[in-house]
Amino acid sequence: MIRLFNHYLPRPLLILGLVEIVLIYFSAQAAWLFRAEQIDMDPGSMVQSAPQFALYALTVYLVMLGIGAYQMDCFRSLRMAMSRLAVAMLVSITAISVILFFFPDVDLWRSVVLYAIALTFVVIFAWRILMSRLVKWKSFRFRVLIIGAGQRGARLARAAQAQDSNFTAAAVIRLTDLDNAIDNAVAIDSVPSLVDLCEELRIDEVVLALDERRGAAPSEKLLEVKLAGFPVSEISSFLERQTGRVDLRSISPSWLIYSDGFLGAEPLAIMLKRLFDVTASLILLILASPILVVAALAVRLTSPGDVFYKQERVGQFGKTFNVVKFRSMVANAEKDGKAQWAQSADPRVTRVGRILRATRIDEIPQIYNVLTGDMSFVGPRPERPVFVEELAAEIPYYRERHIVKPGITGWAQLNYPYGANVMDARHKLEYDLYYIKNYSLFLDLLILIQTVRVVVWQDGVR
Repeated sequence: MIRLFNHYLPRPLLILGLVEIVLIYFSAQAAWLFRAEQIDMDPGSMVQSAPQFALYALTVYLVMLGIGAYQMDCFRSLRMAMSRLAVAMLVSITAISVILFFFPDVDLWRSVVLYAIALTFVVIFAWRILMSRLVKWKSFRFRVLIIGAGQRGARLARAAQAQDSNFTAAAVIRLTDLDNAIDNAVAIDSVPSLVDLCEELRIDEVVLALDERRGAAPSEKLLEVKLAGFPVSEISSFLERQTGRVDLRSISPSWLIYSDGFLGAEPLAIMLKRLFDVTASLILLILASPILVVAALAVRLTSPGDVFYKQERVGQFGKTFNVVKFRSMVANAEKDGKAQWAQSADPRVTRVGRILRATRIDEIPQIYNVLTGDMSFVGPRPERPVFVEELAAEIPYYRERHIVKPGITGWAQLNYPYGANVMDARHKLEYDLYYIKNYSLFLDLLILIQTVRVVVWQDGVR
């Protein structure tokens, strides 16, 4: 994993992304040479055309990132890769057209863009096919040596076997006879040298996963391993880096205190985030006004009741506010006065409401909450006070998610499907804590770009 602006990125995907940016750039250059040859025109030097094709490459790459073309599933399934690449190319045409409309001085012909888009699709898809034939994706996985064969070690070993795992367990070391949760674990007394074992197994990192850590860790041997150049970490920090979440089952209050992060954003970052929220809110309210009008009419004409729906939610520092959404349920959906979890195929949702939810249009009025400062574009989703009390009583560290402003979209929304029970809330909290711990403007930007994937592919739609 590579840490970039406090956020951990899988090394293989980062390398592949950089390679594909280069391929996209040269696809555009080739398209320009082809078009210039067609009309018998001097194409000039590649240096002269570099800025506009760099803009093209960056735009297409960001669209591919937002559409989800860099999800691991797209590297395992060529069918999914082809479908997402096709959608990304269509969206790229729109995005580049918008750029050329607002910046007409950019010297990028529309005919060249069309040629470049077609060539980019062919080149990137051919590259993905080549990679799927030549590279075993398991070879990209981190190789770890697990110290501890108890419940924590077993849980880490199971996580390594998951299809979407970024790491693999090369071996497991058992410290005592009580560590019996993994059958094929090797007793530490039978290992003459942990350093030699790490070299033999080509270990990338040693992970300490002890059920009881106090005095149980083989400190001298671990120090030898670290001095030999092998990183040593404990399970909580390792899982955070590899999974993009804070594992609630392995952390303790001391870990929250002494680990990196949870410092809050710097004053400059907070100011820039607020400036972005206000500016983007005003622009989006103007651009989305036709959609708002159509949606409001659809709600009004198809279902009796108010167009907008206000509901009390818990915001930053536990302060409550009223979130504004288009009404997607029948009027008086909670006529008995009792708060209810949303359900899959909820019968209370109207026909228009299903469309609004599937397209996330019902969330657009929350831009008003962002403008007033109750919410941000990115942050943990706000919950109702009654649910907060219930969840805080059952889930450790739940109230810590309120140290930042809630958001319209967030890290949990990208990584976990829509949930409607305590277990789902627990999993989403793990992603929320990761966001809070590793907050940066870069992570906000990454979340905003990838939210396109959630909308287009309807991940987590209720």
